[in-house]
Amino acid sequence: MSENCSHDCSNCQSNCDSKNSADRIAKPHPMSKVKKVIGVVSGKGGVGKSMVTELLAVQFSKKGYHCGILDADITGPSIPKAFGLTEKAVGDETTIYPVSSKKLNIDIMSINLLLPNDTDPVVWRGPVIGGTVKQFWTDVLWDNVDYLFVDMPPGTGDVALTVFQNIPIDGIVVVTSPQDLVSMIVKKAMKMASLMNVPVLGLVENMSYVECPDCHKKIHIFGKSHILDVAEEYHVPVLAQMPVNPVLAAACDDGTIEDTDISYLEDAVAVIE
Repeated sequence: MSENCSHDCSNCQSNCDSKNSADRIAKPHPMSKVKKVIGVVSGKGGVGKSMVTELLAVQFSKKGYHCGILDADITGPSIPKAFGLTEKAVGDETTIYPVSSKKLNIDIMSINLLLPNDTDPVVWRGPVIGGTVKQFWTDVLWDNVDYLFVDMPPGTGDVALTVFQNIPIDGIVVVTSPQDLVSMIVKKAMKMASLMNVPVLGLVENMSYVECPDCHKKIHIFGKSHILDVAEEYHVPVLAQMPVNPVLAAACDDGTIEDTDISYLEDAVAVIE
């Protein structure tokens, strides 16, 4: 990139990495209007990435923003269940319409909103999965969305690459848990984001501790946290250290995530906003 770069690639004759990256971005649906796209990423599955995505959308919606969730985790979709959605998405020859959540009007698109049964497995190869994620951006009408949160698949494989290359991600939130093994895997996700020129907005550590209901002592059941070391190494902030919370887990299972009044991600909201 030239030091005189105007960041307007449309009229630029340069062949720099930024220009090549911009050329790969897929055009959204002609009637879509999305102000910011935030990816929620994890190096591995099972660390609460979808829960963080849901909570971010809920907290931003409660602040008056119109939010959407693009569930890019095609083989492990969980977003509709957390919001208690049972209806299916509909479409016509040119457009797929997301399903809105019951209380906060969060627009949601997930493969489970298209499958006949929620428990039907998605037994597809990588290119088909990647193409579906791309269609969730190009064919879905995201109508006046202030913040579109993309629930990324775990890892650094095909689908994550598809998202980074085809959807104009403004920044990502990386979700982790305290184990040292997970911290090592998180570094892989951070390095991938760097290679793709995607800003890392910060880290969220889930399952950081359990709080005793009697004495309120914090018990670190997964051992010592390493998130501060990772944050310092990569010069990014720690946005939250979330405890294991049975109330929150039950809300996801019951489809009542919109009813939760949990403020773990206030700092994350402030940074993204």
